[in-house]
Amino acid sequence: MLVVGIAGGTGSGKTTVVRKIMELLPENRVMVLPQDNYYRDNSHLPLTERHQLNFDHPASIEFELLVNHVNNLKNGQPIHMPFYSYLTCTRMQETMLINPTDVLIVEGILIMTDADLRACMDIKVFVDADPDDRLIRCISRDILERGRSVKQVLERYERTVKPMHLQFIEPTKRFADIIVPQGGNNEVAINILASMIRMHLHYGA
Repeated sequence: MLVVGIAGGTGSGKTTVVRKIMELLPENRVMVLPQDNYYRDNSHLPLTERHQLNFDHPASIEFELLVNHVNNLKNGQPIHMPFYSYLTCTRMQETMLINPTDVLIVEGILIMTDADLRACMDIKVFVDADPDDRLIRCISRDILERGRSVKQVLERYERTVKPMHLQFIEPTKRFADIIVPQGGNNEVAINILASMIRMHLHYGA
């Protein structure tokens, strides 16, 4: 199994890069494991406290479970992937049975902050974008998908997103094998990545 890690700041275009790569590859041979599904369960906290949680800090991710699931898939064992609700800030009861495939893409802002998870990756990619572009995408996404107001998004950006990006996410760029500037708009980089993965699928390297 080829494990590809795709990291980058909030709103950098990681999801778009992953989607475009997936569109260029055989559907049944590649799967995605989103870091966001592995946020720690916070159902023990009151809802008001949950909404104040720092989702941009490495401690918010249950890396132990994520690494375990990646290793299980690499060893040919299926996993039950969890789901996380941003509306309630809790892990959902439902899980999804995931069977091993030839290529696994692990995607998320913090995936390269964990040494054990980095060690699982064969290719490490950092999707880069200008801060103002990332902020615009954050506002649009959080309003549409997470039920937040513009004021809430901006407050969260100043309180946690920006400082956590500078402290934890931006420094992981040095671990990347490939840096993709301009996010999902960089068709050349996306095609190169897809070609590398196709070579693995073809030759079984």
